[in-house]
Amino acid sequence: MRGMYIHIPFCHQICHYCDFNKVFFKNQPVDAYIESIGQELAIMRQQGISFKDLETVFLGGGTPTSLSEKQLDRLLTIIHDYVDVSSLKEFSTEANPDELTYGKLTVLKSGGVDRLSIGVQSFDSDLLKRIGRTHGPDDAERVVREARKAGFDNISIDLIYGLPDQTIVQWQDTLDRAAALELPHYSGYSLIVEPKTVFYNLMNKGRLPLPGEDIETEMFSMLINQMEKQGRMRYEISNFAVLGSESIHNLIYWENDGYAGVGAGAHGYVDGIRYSNIGPITKYMEKTTAGERPVQQTHVVTEIEAMEEEMFLGLRKSNGVSITLFQKKFGKSLEDVYGETLQTLMKDGLVERMGDVIKLTHRGVYRGNDVFQQFLK
Repeated sequence: MRGMYIHIPFCHQICHYCDFNKVFFKNQPVDAYIESIGQELAIMRQQGISFKDLETVFLGGGTPTSLSEKQLDRLLTIIHDYVDVSSLKEFSTEANPDELTYGKLTVLKSGGVDRLSIGVQSFDSDLLKRIGRTHGPDDAERVVREARKAGFDNISIDLIYGLPDQTIVQWQDTLDRAAALELPHYSGYSLIVEPKTVFYNLMNKGRLPLPGEDIETEMFSMLINQMEKQGRMRYEISNFAVLGSESIHNLIYWENDGYAGVGAGAHGYVDGIRYSNIGPITKYMEKTTAGERPVQQTHVVTEIEAMEEEMFLGLRKSNGVSITLFQKKFGKSLEDVYGETLQTLMKDGLVERMGDVIKLTHRGVYRGNDVFQQFLK
C-alpha cells in the first residue's frame, strides 16, 4: 500500500457538475467527523493494516479547505498520530480558491502538506457562476501568490473544458491566464455530466447547451498545445507537469497499486481488495464510534480484473504499460493475454509498441475511451 486518500465531504457550495459524496457544511457535525477519521485509522491499525510504507497522503472532498484553521489543524494532528509525515514523498490537499486563506495555508504548511491542487476550473467569471463556483478569476490568481508566500512551490490547478455555451475564445483566455501563473502542474478535464447532479437534471430537460464533440476535441488539442508550448509535458491523458512535478498520489492509481481510503464514501484498494466506505456521514460515524470499520462494500479483485485494470489505467499514462512489469506482476506475457486486442489496436493506429512499452499513439490519446473499452470483457 503506497498511498492514503482521506475524504472530507463538506462544501459551502455544491458545484453543478459534482457527483462526489458531499453535503452542505452548515449544521453538520464537522468536529465529530474529524475525530471519526482518527477512529477509523485506529481501527485499521488494530486490524493489522500498516501505514509504515506510505509514500503519499491526499486530502480530497468535498472541500478540505471548507474546514476552519482550527479544524484543519486538528485533522493534521490526527494524521500525524498514524502516519510518519516526514517520510512521505508527497502530502496533497484539494482546495477552493476563495476558501484558501493565508491563515489556512500556514496551518497546512506547518502540518506537513507540501502540494496544493486548486479547483480553478475557469478564468471566465460568467462560466464560473454558471457551473456553481463561488470564486472569481482574481481569487485564483491571489491564492497562487499567497501560497507561494506561505512556502508552497508544488502547486497544481484544475481546469474544465466543454462547459455549457463555452466558446473557443473563452477557453483560450483561460489557458492563457493559467499559463501566466507558471505553475509546475496543470490538470485539464472535459466536462462529464454525471447522474444526480444539477447539470444532469438540466440535460434531461434539454436545458444544458454543451459545445459538442468537435469543439470539445479542439479544446483538448488547444490544452495539449498550450502545455507543450510552456514545457509542461503530458504524463497522463489529462495531466501536465514539468519533469519531477508529476502527482505521485495519482500515479499510484494509474499504476494500479494499493492505497487506503479513509472517510465517508472513500474508496480504497488494499491487499487485492477494493472497498468503499459507508457514504452517509452519521452512519459512517456510528460505525467508527462502535469500533468497527465503516466499510460498505468489498470486492476481491480477480486476476483477470487486475490485468484489465493494469491495461486501461496504465495506458492513461504517456509512458504506457511495461511489458516486463506485466510479466512480473502476473506471471503471464502481455502478448499471450492481449496479443489479439493489441494487434487490432495497432492496426487501427491507436496504440504502438516502443521497446518494452505499449502506449497510446497521438490518435489514440483522442480516442482513449474507445481503447480502454477493448480491455473490459
